[in-house]
Amino acid sequence: MSAALGRALPSIRGRLSRSVLMLGLIWALSGTCMVWFAVRAEVNELLDETLQDSGDVLAEVLEMGSFPAGTRSHVVAATASTSHFAWQLVDEQGRLIARSSLAPEQPFHARAQTGIAPEKDGWHSFGRPLGKSVLYVAQTADERRETMAAVGIASAATALLVGLIGLWVLRGRLRRELQPLNDFSDALRRHDPLAPDAGLPAATRAEIAPMHDAIDDLGQRLRRRVANERAFTAHAAHALRTPLAGMDAQLAVALREVPDALRPRLLRVRQAAGRLSRVVTALLTLFRSGVDLKLTPVDVGALLARLPLEGLEIDAKATAALHADADLLAAALINLADNALRHGAQHLCVTTPRPNCVQLVDDGRGASPERVAELQHAITSEQYEGRMGLGLMLADIVARAHGGSVRLLAVPQGFGVELDLGGPAAAAP
Repeated sequence: MSAALGRALPSIRGRLSRSVLMLGLIWALSGTCMVWFAVRAEVNELLDETLQDSGDVLAEVLEMGSFPAGTRSHVVAATASTSHFAWQLVDEQGRLIARSSLAPEQPFHARAQTGIAPEKDGWHSFGRPLGKSVLYVAQTADERRETMAAVGIASAATALLVGLIGLWVLRGRLRRELQPLNDFSDALRRHDPLAPDAGLPAATRAEIAPMHDAIDDLGQRLRRRVANERAFTAHAAHALRTPLAGMDAQLAVALREVPDALRPRLLRVRQAAGRLSRVVTALLTLFRSGVDLKLTPVDVGALLARLPLEGLEIDAKATAALHADADLLAAALINLADNALRHGAQHLCVTTPRPNCVQLVDDGRGASPERVAELQHAITSEQYEGRMGLGLMLADIVARAHGGSVRLLAVPQGFGVELDLGGPAAAAP
Protein backbone atom coordinates (compact mmCIF):
# COMPACT_ATOMS: atom_id res chain seq x y z
CA MET A 1 0.00 0.00 0.00
CA SER A 2 2.67 2.49 1.01
CA ALA A 3 4.85 1.64 -1.99
CA ALA A 4 1.86 2.06 -4.33
CA LEU A 5 1.05 5.44 -2.80
CA GLY A 6 4.72 6.39 -2.97
CA ARG A 7 4.66 5.64 -6.70
CA ALA A 8 1.31 7.37 -7.26
CA LEU A 9 2.17 10.67 -5.56
CA PRO A 10 5.10 11.54 -7.89
CA SER A 11 2.80 10.83 -10.83
CA ILE A 12 0.17 13.17 -9.40
CA ARG A 13 2.86 15.76 -8.65
CA GLY A 14 4.20 15.47 -12.20
CA ARG A 15 0.75 15.92 -13.73
CA LEU A 16 0.06 18.89 -11.46
CA SER A 17 3.40 20.48 -12.35
CA ARG A 18 2.86 19.93 -16.07
CA SER A 19 -0.67 21.32 -15.84
CA VAL A 20 0.47 24.46 -14.05
CA LEU A 21 3.35 25.00 -16.48
CA MET A 22 1.03 24.43 -19.44
CA LEU A 23 -1.44 26.96 -18.04
CA GLY A 24 1.44 29.38 -17.50
CA LEU A 25 2.61 28.91 -21.09
CA ILE A 26 -0.93 29.40 -22.40
CA TRP A 27 -1.20 32.53 -20.27
CA ALA A 28 2.11 33.86 -21.66
CA LEU A 29 1.08 33.17 -25.26
CA SER A 30 -2.39 34.59 -24.71
CA GLY A 31 -0.90 37.71 -23.16
CA THR A 32 1.46 38.05 -26.11
CA CYS A 33 -1.44 37.81 -28.58
CA MET A 34 -3.48 40.36 -26.61
CA VAL A 35 -0.52 42.75 -26.57
CA TRP A 36 -0.05 42.22 -30.31
CA PHE A 37 -3.65 43.12 -31.17
CA ALA A 38 -3.81 45.96 -28.64
CA VAL A 39 -0.59 47.51 -29.96
CA ARG A 40 -1.75 47.15 -33.56
CA ALA A 41 -4.98 48.93 -32.74
CA GLU A 42 -3.18 51.70 -30.86
CA VAL A 43 -0.57 52.16 -33.62
CA ASN A 44 -3.30 52.26 -36.26
CA GLU A 45 -5.13 54.92 -34.28
CA LEU A 46 -1.89 56.84 -33.71
CA LEU A 47 -1.09 56.82 -37.44
CA ASP A 48 -4.58 58.12 -38.25
CA GLU A 49 -4.12 60.93 -35.73
CA THR A 50 -0.71 61.67 -37.26
CA LEU A 51 -2.33 62.01 -40.68
CA GLN A 52 -4.87 64.44 -39.25
CA ASP A 53 -2.22 66.48 -37.44
CA SER A 54 -0.06 66.55 -40.57
CA GLY A 55 -3.07 67.71 -42.59
CA ASP A 56 -3.79 70.55 -40.16
CA VAL A 57 -0.19 71.75 -40.14
CA LEU A 58 0.13 71.52 -43.90
CA ALA A 59 -3.15 73.38 -44.40
CA GLU A 60 -1.87 76.33 -42.39
CA VAL A 61 1.30 76.38 -44.48
CA LEU A 62 -0.57 76.21 -47.79
CA GLU A 63 -3.00 78.93 -46.78
CA MET A 64 -0.04 81.28 -46.54
CA GLY A 65 1.08 80.52 -50.11
CA SER A 66 -0.63 80.31 -53.49
CA PHE A 67 -0.39 78.30 -56.66
CA PRO A 68 -0.85 79.89 -60.13
CA ALA A 69 -3.86 78.73 -62.08
CA GLY A 70 -3.25 76.40 -65.02
CA THR A 71 -3.81 72.91 -66.20
CA ARG A 72 -0.48 71.66 -64.98
CA SER A 73 -0.21 70.85 -61.28
CA HIS A 74 2.64 72.08 -59.21
CA VAL A 75 5.02 69.51 -57.74
CA VAL A 76 6.64 70.46 -54.45
CA ALA A 77 9.92 68.66 -53.83
CA ALA A 78 10.12 66.73 -50.58
CA THR A 79 12.26 68.31 -47.93
CA ALA A 80 13.60 64.85 -46.91
CA SER A 81 14.07 61.76 -49.02
CA THR A 82 12.85 59.61 -46.15
CA SER A 83 9.46 61.32 -45.83
CA HIS A 84 6.71 58.83 -45.00
CA PHE A 85 3.79 61.02 -46.07
CA ALA A 86 2.47 62.45 -49.35
CA TRP A 87 -0.08 65.19 -49.96
CA GLN A 88 -2.30 66.55 -52.71
CA LEU A 89 -4.32 69.71 -53.14
CA VAL A 90 -7.41 69.09 -55.31
CA ASP A 91 -9.92 71.76 -56.43
CA GLU A 92 -13.68 71.47 -56.29
CA GLN A 93 -13.80 70.03 -59.84
CA GLY A 94 -11.42 67.22 -58.78
CA ARG A 95 -8.39 68.64 -60.58
CA LEU A 96 -4.97 68.37 -59.03
CA ILE A 97 -3.62 71.78 -58.05
CA ALA A 98 -0.44 70.77 -56.25
CA ARG A 99 1.18 67.68 -54.81
CA SER A 100 4.30 66.49 -53.06
CA SER A 101 6.91 64.61 -55.03
CA LEU A 102 5.87 61.29 -53.40
CA ALA A 103 2.19 61.71 -54.25
CA PRO A 104 0.73 60.10 -57.39
CA GLU A 105 -0.21 62.29 -60.39
CA GLN A 106 -3.85 61.28 -60.10
CA PRO A 107 -5.98 62.52 -57.17
CA PHE A 108 -6.38 60.11 -54.33
CA HIS A 109 -10.15 60.33 -54.73
CA ALA A 110 -12.23 61.22 -57.79
CA ARG A 111 -14.83 62.86 -55.58
CA ALA A 112 -14.11 65.03 -52.58
CA GLN A 113 -13.50 62.88 -49.48
CA THR A 114 -13.01 64.39 -46.04
CA GLY A 115 -11.83 62.67 -42.89
CA ILE A 116 -10.05 59.32 -42.69
CA ALA A 117 -10.79 57.29 -45.81
CA PRO A 118 -10.46 53.51 -46.28
CA GLU A 119 -7.40 52.16 -48.07
CA LYS A 120 -7.52 52.78 -51.83
CA ASP A 121 -4.88 51.92 -54.40
CA GLY A 122 -2.37 51.20 -51.66
CA TRP A 123 -2.86 54.54 -49.83
CA HIS A 124 -4.39 55.53 -46.48
CA SER A 125 -5.54 59.15 -46.69
CA PHE A 126 -7.05 61.98 -44.66
CA GLY A 127 -9.03 64.74 -46.40
CA ARG A 128 -9.39 68.29 -45.02
CA PRO A 129 -11.31 71.15 -46.62
CA LEU A 130 -9.07 74.07 -47.58
CA GLY A 131 -11.21 76.90 -48.96
CA LYS A 132 -12.96 75.49 -52.02
CA SER A 133 -10.29 72.81 -52.37
CA VAL A 134 -9.54 69.62 -50.47
CA LEU A 135 -6.15 68.80 -48.98
CA TYR A 136 -5.25 65.12 -48.82
CA VAL A 137 -2.46 63.79 -46.63
CA ALA A 138 -1.70 60.10 -47.23
CA GLN A 139 0.61 57.28 -46.27
CA THR A 140 1.30 54.09 -48.24
CA ALA A 141 -0.32 50.89 -46.96
CA ASP A 142 3.07 49.11 -47.04
CA GLU A 143 4.65 51.76 -44.85
CA ARG A 144 1.72 51.59 -42.48
CA ARG A 145 1.88 47.78 -42.21
CA GLU A 146 5.65 47.91 -41.73
CA THR A 147 5.28 50.40 -38.89
CA MET A 148 2.55 48.37 -37.18
CA ALA A 149 4.52 45.15 -37.63
CA ALA A 150 7.71 46.64 -36.20
CA VAL A 151 5.98 48.10 -33.15
CA GLY A 152 3.72 45.07 -32.69
CA ILE A 153 6.54 42.53 -32.93
CA ALA A 154 8.72 44.48 -30.52
CA SER A 155 5.85 44.78 -28.01
CA ALA A 156 4.79 41.15 -28.43
CA ALA A 157 8.38 39.91 -28.09
CA THR A 158 8.78 41.94 -24.92
CA ALA A 159 5.51 40.57 -23.54
CA LEU A 160 6.53 37.02 -24.46
CA LEU A 161 9.94 37.45 -22.83
CA VAL A 162 8.32 38.78 -19.66
CA GLY A 163 5.84 35.89 -19.75
CA LEU A 164 8.61 33.29 -20.16
CA ILE A 165 10.60 34.84 -17.33
CA GLY A 166 7.47 34.69 -15.21
CA LEU A 167 6.96 31.07 -16.24
CA TRP A 168 10.54 30.23 -15.26
CA VAL A 169 10.04 31.90 -11.87
CA LEU A 170 6.72 30.05 -11.49
CA ARG A 171 8.43 26.75 -12.30
CA GLY A 172 11.05 27.31 -9.62
CA ARG A 173 8.41 28.37 -7.12
CA LEU A 174 6.26 25.36 -7.98
CA ARG A 175 9.24 23.04 -7.52
CA ARG A 176 9.91 24.47 -4.07
CA GLU A 177 6.25 24.22 -3.09
CA LEU A 178 6.04 20.59 -4.26
CA GLN A 179 9.28 19.49 -2.59
CA PRO A 180 7.47 18.45 0.64
CA LEU A 181 5.25 16.23 -1.50
CA ASN A 182 8.38 14.65 -3.01
CA ASP A 183 9.76 14.02 0.47
CA PHE A 184 6.44 12.52 1.53
CA SER A 185 6.45 10.25 -1.54
CA ASP A 186 9.96 9.01 -0.68
CA ALA A 187 8.87 8.35 2.89
CA LEU A 188 5.86 6.37 1.66
CA ARG A 189 8.01 4.24 -0.64
CA ARG A 190 10.24 3.33 2.31
CA HIS A 191 7.30 2.82 4.68
CA ASP A 192 6.30 -0.74 5.58
CA PRO A 193 3.07 -0.65 7.61
CA LEU A 194 3.62 -4.25 8.78
CA ALA A 195 7.06 -3.62 10.26
CA PRO A 196 7.20 -3.66 14.08
CA ASP A 197 8.51 -0.09 14.31
CA ALA A 198 6.44 1.22 11.38
CA GLY A 199 5.67 4.91 11.39
CA LEU A 200 5.73 7.79 8.98
CA PRO A 201 7.96 10.80 9.67
CA ALA A 202 6.15 13.93 10.77
CA ALA A 203 4.48 15.98 8.02
CA THR A 204 6.49 19.07 7.03
CA ARG A 205 3.53 21.00 5.61
CA ALA A 206 0.08 21.59 7.04
CA GLU A 207 -1.50 20.69 3.68
CA ILE A 208 0.02 17.19 3.82
CA ALA A 209 -0.84 16.55 7.47
CA PRO A 210 -4.41 15.19 6.87
CA MET A 211 -3.18 12.71 4.25
CA HIS A 212 -0.19 11.81 6.45
CA ASP A 213 -2.42 11.12 9.45
CA ALA A 214 -4.94 9.13 7.40
CA ILE A 215 -2.24 6.89 5.88
CA ASP A 216 -0.54 6.41 9.24
CA ASP A 217 -3.84 5.47 10.87
CA LEU A 218 -4.64 3.09 7.99
CA GLY A 219 -1.22 1.45 8.39
CA GLN A 220 -1.78 0.94 12.10
CA ARG A 221 -5.21 -0.62 11.53
CA LEU A 222 -3.78 -2.83 8.79
CA ARG A 223 -0.94 -3.93 11.05
CA ARG A 224 -3.37 -4.85 13.85
CA ARG A 225 -5.65 -6.72 11.45
CA VAL A 226 -2.84 -8.69 9.84
CA ALA A 227 -1.41 -9.55 13.26
CA ASN A 228 -4.83 -10.81 14.40
CA GLU A 229 -5.28 -12.84 11.21
CA ARG A 230 -1.82 -14.34 11.54
CA ALA A 231 -2.48 -15.28 15.15
CA PHE A 232 -5.88 -16.78 14.35
CA THR A 233 -4.57 -18.78 11.37
CA ALA A 234 -1.62 -20.10 13.32
CA HIS A 235 -3.81 -21.15 16.25
CA ALA A 236 -6.37 -22.72 13.92
CA ALA A 237 -3.68 -24.62 12.03
CA HIS A 238 -2.19 -25.90 15.30
CA ALA A 239 -5.62 -26.90 16.53
CA LEU A 240 -6.29 -28.84 13.32
CA ARG A 241 -2.91 -30.51 12.97
CA THR A 242 -3.17 -32.85 15.97
CA PRO A 243 -6.62 -34.31 15.18
CA LEU A 244 -5.65 -34.68 11.52
CA ALA A 245 -2.60 -36.69 12.48
CA GLY A 246 -4.82 -38.88 14.71
CA MET A 247 -7.30 -39.33 11.87
CA ASP A 248 -4.55 -40.41 9.49
CA ALA A 249 -3.24 -42.95 12.02
CA GLN A 250 -6.71 -44.40 12.62
CA LEU A 251 -7.40 -44.57 8.90
CA ALA A 252 -4.10 -46.38 8.32
CA VAL A 253 -5.11 -49.00 10.91
CA ALA A 254 -8.62 -49.25 9.48
CA LEU A 255 -7.29 -49.84 5.97
CA ARG A 256 -5.52 -52.99 7.22
CA GLU A 257 -8.61 -54.33 9.00
CA VAL A 258 -11.61 -53.48 6.80
CA PRO A 259 -12.95 -55.77 4.07
CA ASP A 260 -11.65 -55.19 0.57
CA ALA A 261 -15.02 -53.72 -0.52
CA LEU A 262 -14.64 -50.79 1.88
CA ARG A 263 -10.93 -50.22 1.28
CA PRO A 264 -11.35 -47.77 -1.72
CA ARG A 265 -13.67 -45.56 0.29
CA LEU A 266 -11.33 -45.37 3.26
CA LEU A 267 -8.43 -44.75 0.89
CA ARG A 268 -10.21 -41.70 -0.57
CA VAL A 269 -10.96 -40.46 2.95
CA ARG A 270 -7.30 -40.83 3.89
CA GLN A 271 -6.20 -38.99 0.73
CA ALA A 272 -8.58 -36.11 1.55
CA ALA A 273 -7.28 -36.01 5.13
CA GLY A 274 -3.72 -36.01 3.79
CA ARG A 275 -4.46 -33.05 1.52
CA LEU A 276 -6.00 -31.16 4.43
CA SER A 277 -2.92 -31.95 6.52
CA ARG A 278 -0.66 -30.56 3.79
CA VAL A 279 -2.67 -27.33 3.63
CA VAL A 280 -2.46 -26.97 7.40
CA THR A 281 1.30 -27.59 7.29
CA ALA A 282 1.69 -24.93 4.60
CA LEU A 283 -0.27 -22.41 6.64
CA LEU A 284 1.83 -23.17 9.69
CA THR A 285 5.10 -22.64 7.85
CA LEU A 286 3.78 -19.52 6.13
CA PHE A 287 2.66 -17.76 9.28
CA ARG A 288 5.48 -19.07 11.45
CA SER A 289 7.89 -17.22 9.17
CA GLY A 290 6.64 -13.88 10.54
CA VAL A 291 7.05 -10.58 8.74
CA ASP A 292 10.80 -10.46 8.16
CA LEU A 293 12.41 -12.86 5.70
CA LYS A 294 15.05 -15.22 7.04
CA LEU A 295 17.22 -15.66 3.98
CA THR A 296 19.49 -18.69 4.00
CA PRO A 297 21.04 -21.00 1.36
CA VAL A 298 18.41 -23.61 0.50
CA ASP A 299 18.95 -27.12 -0.91
CA VAL A 300 15.75 -27.76 -2.87
CA GLY A 301 16.21 -31.54 -2.94
CA ALA A 302 16.70 -31.76 0.82
CA LEU A 303 13.76 -29.40 1.40
CA LEU A 304 11.44 -31.51 -0.77
CA ALA A 305 12.53 -34.68 1.03
CA ARG A 306 11.28 -33.24 4.34
CA LEU A 307 7.86 -32.17 3.02
CA PRO A 308 4.71 -34.35 3.36
CA LEU A 309 4.19 -35.10 -0.36
CA GLU A 310 2.90 -38.70 -0.37
CA GLY A 311 1.46 -39.99 -3.60
CA LEU A 312 3.65 -37.85 -5.87
CA GLU A 313 6.96 -38.91 -7.37
CA ILE A 314 9.39 -36.00 -7.08
CA ASP A 315 12.31 -35.65 -9.50
CA ALA A 316 14.50 -32.85 -8.11
CA LYS A 317 17.16 -31.57 -10.51
CA ALA A 318 18.41 -28.58 -8.57
CA THR A 319 21.69 -27.27 -9.94
CA ALA A 320 21.55 -23.54 -9.24
CA ALA A 321 21.86 -22.02 -5.78
CA LEU A 322 18.85 -20.66 -3.92
CA HIS A 323 18.95 -17.92 -1.31
CA ALA A 324 15.48 -17.76 0.21
CA ASP A 325 13.34 -18.10 3.30
CA ALA A 326 13.10 -21.88 3.72
CA ASP A 327 9.75 -21.80 5.56
CA LEU A 328 8.08 -19.63 2.95
CA LEU A 329 9.51 -21.67 0.09
CA ALA A 330 8.30 -24.88 1.76
CA ALA A 331 4.77 -23.46 2.05
CA ALA A 332 4.76 -22.58 -1.63
CA LEU A 333 6.13 -25.97 -2.74
CA ILE A 334 3.66 -27.92 -0.56
CA ASN A 335 0.68 -26.13 -2.08
CA LEU A 336 1.95 -26.38 -5.66
CA ALA A 337 2.57 -30.11 -5.19
CA ASP A 338 -0.91 -30.48 -3.71
CA ASN A 339 -2.32 -28.74 -6.79
CA ALA A 340 -0.53 -31.25 -8.99
CA LEU A 341 -1.96 -34.18 -7.01
CA ARG A 342 -5.51 -32.83 -7.23
CA HIS A 343 -5.19 -32.52 -11.01
CA GLY A 344 -4.13 -36.12 -11.52
CA ALA A 345 -0.35 -35.74 -11.53
CA GLN A 346 1.86 -38.64 -10.53
CA HIS A 347 5.23 -37.14 -11.36
CA LEU A 348 6.63 -33.70 -10.54
CA CYS A 349 9.90 -32.42 -11.98
CA VAL A 350 11.58 -29.65 -9.96
CA THR A 351 14.50 -27.75 -11.52
CA THR A 352 16.49 -24.60 -10.85
CA PRO A 353 17.24 -23.10 -14.31
CA ARG A 354 19.05 -20.12 -12.81
CA PRO A 355 19.97 -18.76 -9.36
CA ASN A 356 17.01 -18.04 -7.10
CA CYS A 357 14.53 -19.55 -9.53
CA VAL A 358 12.53 -22.79 -9.19
CA GLN A 359 10.47 -24.46 -11.92
CA LEU A 360 7.85 -27.15 -11.25
CA VAL A 361 6.37 -29.17 -14.14
CA ASP A 362 3.86 -32.00 -13.49
CA ASP A 363 2.23 -34.61 -15.72
CA GLY A 364 -1.34 -33.89 -14.65
CA ARG A 365 -4.34 -32.78 -16.68
CA GLY A 366 -3.02 -29.24 -17.02
CA ALA A 367 -5.11 -26.34 -18.30
CA SER A 368 -6.06 -24.82 -21.63
CA PRO A 369 -3.97 -21.92 -23.00
CA GLU A 370 -6.93 -19.59 -22.37
CA ARG A 371 -7.13 -20.69 -18.73
CA VAL A 372 -3.35 -20.33 -18.31
CA ALA A 373 -3.53 -16.77 -19.72
CA GLU A 374 -6.41 -15.97 -17.35
CA LEU A 375 -4.48 -17.29 -14.37
CA GLN A 376 -1.34 -15.36 -15.36
CA HIS A 377 -3.33 -12.13 -15.61
CA ALA A 378 -4.87 -12.74 -12.17
CA ILE A 379 -1.40 -13.41 -10.69
CA THR A 380 0.16 -10.34 -12.31
CA SER A 381 -2.67 -8.06 -11.13
CA GLU A 382 -2.92 -9.78 -7.69
CA GLN A 383 -6.62 -10.46 -8.26
CA TYR A 384 -6.79 -13.89 -6.64
CA GLU A 385 -10.35 -14.07 -5.33
CA GLY A 386 -12.55 -16.42 -7.33
CA ARG A 387 -9.90 -17.02 -9.99
CA MET A 388 -7.47 -19.57 -8.54
CA GLY A 389 -6.87 -21.94 -5.68
CA LEU A 390 -4.71 -21.66 -2.61
CA GLY A 391 -1.59 -23.10 -4.25
CA LEU A 392 -0.94 -20.43 -6.88
CA MET A 393 -2.01 -17.65 -4.54
CA LEU A 394 0.43 -18.69 -1.82
CA ALA A 395 3.17 -19.23 -4.38
CA ASP A 396 2.72 -15.69 -5.69
CA ILE A 397 2.67 -14.25 -2.16
CA VAL A 398 5.93 -16.05 -1.36
CA ALA A 399 7.57 -14.93 -4.62
CA ARG A 400 6.55 -11.30 -4.08
CA ALA A 401 7.82 -11.42 -0.49
CA HIS A 402 11.23 -12.31 -1.95
CA GLY A 403 11.04 -9.49 -4.51
CA GLY A 404 10.22 -11.86 -7.38
CA SER A 405 7.20 -13.14 -9.29
CA VAL A 406 5.35 -16.22 -10.50
CA ARG A 407 5.19 -17.12 -14.18
CA LEU A 408 3.12 -19.93 -15.68
CA LEU A 409 5.01 -22.01 -18.23
CA ALA A 410 3.81 -23.24 -21.62
CA VAL A 411 4.40 -27.01 -21.44
CA PRO A 412 3.25 -29.73 -23.87
CA GLN A 413 1.67 -31.78 -21.07
CA GLY A 414 0.61 -31.07 -17.51
CA PHE A 415 1.14 -27.76 -15.76
CA GLY A 416 4.28 -25.67 -15.28
CA VAL A 417 5.05 -22.94 -12.74
CA GLU A 418 8.17 -20.83 -12.30
CA LEU A 419 8.95 -19.13 -8.99
CA ASP A 420 11.42 -16.29 -9.44
CA LEU A 421 12.59 -15.43 -5.95
CA GLY A 422 14.50 -12.34 -7.03
CA GLY A 423 18.02 -11.60 -5.89
CA PRO A 424 19.28 -11.43 -2.33
CA ALA A 425 19.32 -7.63 -2.50
CA ALA A 426 15.79 -7.46 -3.82
CA ALA A 427 14.52 -9.93 -1.30
CA ALA A 428 15.98 -8.21 1.73
CA PRO A 429 13.29 -6.65 3.95
